[in-house]
Amino acid sequence: MKSRLASILCVLSLIATGVSFGGFRAAGNLRQDSGALPNPAAVVKPQVYLSLEPVAQGREFRAAVVVEIAKGFHMNSHKPSEAYLIPTTLTPELPAGIQLLDTVYPAGQLEKFSFSPTKPLDVYTGKVTLLLKLAAAADAKPGVTTIPVTLRYQACNDTTCLAPVKVLVEVKFEVALKGTKTRVMHPEIFSAVNSPANSSH
Repeated sequence: MKSRLASILCVLSLIATGVSFGGFRAAGNLRQDSGALPNPAAVVKPQVYLSLEPVAQGREFRAAVVVEIAKGFHMNSHKPSEAYLIPTTLTPELPAGIQLLDTVYPAGQLEKFSFSPTKPLDVYTGKVTLLLKLAAAADAKPGVTTIPVTLRYQACNDTTCLAPVKVLVEVKFEVALKGTKTRVMHPEIFSAVNSPANSSH
């Protein structure tokens, strides 16, 4: 009797701490162990690049958010393979005179993990580039302009998914008068992003 009681207590303890059975944990049960896992906001490092400098009134331009994902972690892609997974998204708060033409997300890659051993999941790993296609109106106010952009993602390692998180990044650039000469910036980033094989909307 004592042995049976001890076994029951052991199972209850494992369930309470979120330990998986059979290598699988349902999305609702995936938890962050604060003693072993990082803050979700620290798993990625986003950096912003502009295609033009400055941006003249009436010109289209692009902003790339290059996201470096910590080793051993991945993010769900913009089009996750399961409905319960949180997609990666970019949401800009556009100031007057700036228009969003399109948002381009890279295609993910299919990988298997301990919590989904039989079905590959569509994810981002390593370094990925998310793209905002923008335009400055003909009457956009000249001067330094900032677009607050919310990067939302859910990061996971091989066994556990962290809580979804929103990280604020800022796209800063100068709006110049129409006809102002501009410089093309970071072609190595934007030429790679423009490849049809590497993008999905």
